[in-house]
Amino acid sequence: MPPLGVTIEADIVRQKRPEDNGGHRAGGGASAGQGDLAQAVRTAVVDKRAGGTGLITGRKAFQRPSGEGIELLHAVQDVYLDESSTIA
Repeated sequence: MPPLGVTIEADIVRQKRPEDNGGHRAGGGASAGQGDLAQAVRTAVVDKRAGGTGLITGRKAFQRPSGEGIELLHAVQDVYLDESSTIA
């Protein structure tokens, strides 16, 4: 699916500029938070409603016990497979 600006044949598309949070100096490290599953699912829903077709989960899934990582990956996958959630 093409970006929304292409779909509506927009002449100008305004994008939010990225915030300067210090880049590598501000982030990184292991992800083992209790809210990772909920955050990943919420991000997947927002992404899908915006027209996205996939999500990179990275540390949220791979730096935790195998069972928890698989649960997170399946939850994110279920969002993209659910036909009731569509573009906003």
